Amino acid sequence: MATVTLNDGTDIPQIGMGTWGIQGEEGLRLVRAAIELGYRHFDTASAYGNEEVVGRAVTDAIAAGDVTREELFITTKVWQDEQGTDAVPLAFRASLDRLGLDYVDLYLVHWPAPELGRYVESFEAIARLQGLGLVQSIGVSNFYEEILREVVEKAGIVPAVNQVELHPGFSQAPLRELHTALGVTTAAWSPLGRGRLLSNPVLDAVARAVGRSAAQVALRWVMQLGCVAIPGASHPKRLAQNLAAADFTLSREQMAAITGLGGESGFGRFFEDPRTFGNPGF
Repeated sequence: MATVTLNDGTDIPQIGMGTWGIQGEEGLRLVRAAIELGYRHFDTASAYGNEEVVGRAVTDAIAAGDVTREELFITTKVWQDEQGTDAVPLAFRASLDRLGLDYVDLYLVHWPAPELGRYVESFEAIARLQGLGLVQSIGVSNFYEEILREVVEKAGIVPAVNQVELHPGFSQAPLRELHTALGVTTAAWSPLGRGRLLSNPVLDAVARAVGRSAAQVALRWVMQLGCVAIPGASHPKRLAQNLAAADFTLSREQMAAITGLGGESGFGRFFEDPRTFGNPGF
């Protein structure tokens, strides 16, 4: 499994399993199947309502000898209504209890909700949890340029990760440039656009040229940008296909063609705008 080294020296697997929408016994079986296939990076959140499922799958896999805790990289996130100096530690303990773990590898502020005005103090509260040894790495999610700069300036700490919507047609180039300047690793959620862009002729042409699926090409593009890819999957076959995105390379020309999607192609942000999502009255 390829890894990316974060600014705190921690290695994060470059392909992770996004668990949004995974629930119950079927979710448990899917996470166990992912571990058997070789996944070591699992991404959840308090808002997903499935930390118990992910935690149980991890605990069962460790008990079965399939994997050790040290081999795994577990990410979770604090939701908007859990933000604040006093609320974050309580939310974190609740997540840790649901996961059944002693620590998490990465803890993120899920959305900035800028009108709430608590994103800086929430990140600082996460940093204190790191100081207690309960979190390996700390970061943010869906933070745009202005507030990312504000967090770094006011907290005096550079987040290790900013997890954002990123996929062909929405490459987040200005934000990635800032990440590079600051030393923040970009993690891409919904790197396949929840399937909305996989019939695109540019992706199809590249997929045919390299003998891969359009989904694998999209994930490989994300990886070659230097980002972490966190695709979701609802079937073990798709999990295996996603993992195989690490097994080939796109040419410079192919990368440029995919990066050039957008604009007139009708691509762009598919999901919520972090400048407004989570604000009071949204």
